[in-house]
Amino acid sequence: MRVLIIEDEKSLASEIESFLLKEHYKCDVALNGNTASELLAVNSYDFVLLDIGLPDYYGLDLIKEAKEYNADAYFIVITARGELEDKLKGFDYGADDYLAKPFSLLELNSRLQAISRRKFGHSASEIKFGDFVIDINKRFLNYKKIPIDLTKKEFDLLSYLVLNKNRVLDRMQLTEHIWGSFFEEDYDSNYVDVHIKNLRKKIQEHDSQSWIKTIRGIGYKFELSE
Repeated sequence: MRVLIIEDEKSLASEIESFLLKEHYKCDVALNGNTASELLAVNSYDFVLLDIGLPDYYGLDLIKEAKEYNADAYFIVITARGELEDKLKGFDYGADDYLAKPFSLLELNSRLQAISRRKFGHSASEIKFGDFVIDINKRFLNYKKIPIDLTKKEFDLLSYLVLNKNRVLDRMQLTEHIWGSFFEEDYDSNYVDVHIKNLRKKIQEHDSQSWIKTIRGIGYKFELSE
């Protein structure tokens, strides 16, 4: 999952980023509205954590602006202001949730997970396909209770495909949501195709069904019956 943190308090932004990275989110950070506006125009995000009180922008205006480029993103407003009027205005602008400072990072993670379940239509972190069970939060894949060993990147890729079941994802979407804005040192242009091949091999050792479909010239789709 990819998150944009828009927060002008550098220490708080860094604290949130460090916590979410440990929880396996990919993060970008904007310390002001102009930077946030630029990032929202060129990147796709699953979540945007937004501080209203930015030095150069009325924070809620970013929600309206972002909807043009990130229509599927979910917005959590983070602010020191606790007045009901501000909360209602935030929801009017399109915010999905609200956290008043100071807040617990564990509570933030809980809110993100709750929104994920609503967004992707899952009531729990475990998702079943055939005789497989993938737990998005605990980060494991089992086949008939037998653990399947996946690398971190393989799990990130599989979980993102599963969460977006029956939706075609292009290679750039998959790459950005696994790596974030800046590609890591181990990146190569064949990353997605190589890891899809490895995932298929590990899954088909237990089940011959083709869960991950190749969409020629575009990317991949995880097919799962409703």
